[in-house]
Amino acid sequence: MSEPRISPTASARVLVIDDDPALGPAVRASLISAGFVVQWVATGAEGMAQVAQWHPDVVILDLGLPDLDGIAVAEQIRTWSDVPIIVLSVRDRDGDKIAALEKGADDYLTKPFSPGELMARIRVALRHAAQRAGSQGPAAQAQMGDLTIDFERRLVEVRGVAVHLSPTEYALLTYLARNVGKVITHQTLLQAVWGPQYADEVAYLRVAVANLRRKIERTPGRPELLLTEPGIGYRMQRPEPT
Repeated sequence: MSEPRISPTASARVLVIDDDPALGPAVRASLISAGFVVQWVATGAEGMAQVAQWHPDVVILDLGLPDLDGIAVAEQIRTWSDVPIIVLSVRDRDGDKIAALEKGADDYLTKPFSPGELMARIRVALRHAAQRAGSQGPAAQAQMGDLTIDFERRLVEVRGVAVHLSPTEYALLTYLARNVGKVITHQTLLQAVWGPQYADEVAYLRVAVANLRRKIERTPGRPELLLTEPGIGYRMQRPEPT
C-alpha cells in the first residue's frame, strides 16, 4: 500500500467526497480557512480517481453518494492506499458506523457536526499518519501520556512504575496502541485478541477494558487514554501536550 504524502512544511491536502450541494462547499471553505489545501468532488468514482492522482493526506468521505455507496469507496481505497479516511455522514446507526470502520475508515463523524471537531479529527489523523510514515517497521516503544509500552521487552509502565497485565490485557493494550487514534470495533478487537470464535462476546471485551483502565488510567471512570466509542468499539488516544 502507498503511504499518504505528509509534508512538514506545506499545507496538508484534504479530499472531500460529498454530493451535498450545501455542505460540501461549506466544509471546503472552512478547511481552506484553516490552512488546508482542499479538493471537493461529488461522486465515489471521482473521489477514487483523485486519491490515485492527487494523493491527498486525508479523505473526508460521505456514505450517501450518487454513484457508489461510501462504504464500498472506503473498501476500494483501502486496497491500495493507507490515506486516513474520515467518514462524515447522516447515517447514525451503529451498523453503518461499524461497517464503514471494518471496511477501512479510520474515524466517523455524524452530521450535523461541529467544524471544530472535524478540524481536530483531521489533525489527529494527519499526526498519526506522519508518525507511521516516519517509522521504519513496528515501533519498539510507545509513549502516551503517563503510559509507556516497551514492545520488545513486553514491559508496561505508568509514571515509571511497572504494571502487571494479564496476557489478554497486554494483547488488548498493544493492539490498540499499534492503532493509536483509530476507532477499532468490538468485533475486530475480539477476533484479534481472543480469536474468531469470540467475535460476539462483547462482555469479555468490556471486562478486559475495565480491568485495563484500572491499571493505566489516572481516573478509570474518566479515561484519557482508552476511550469508548459507544455502540462501536474503542480508541486509544494519545493525550495532547499540556
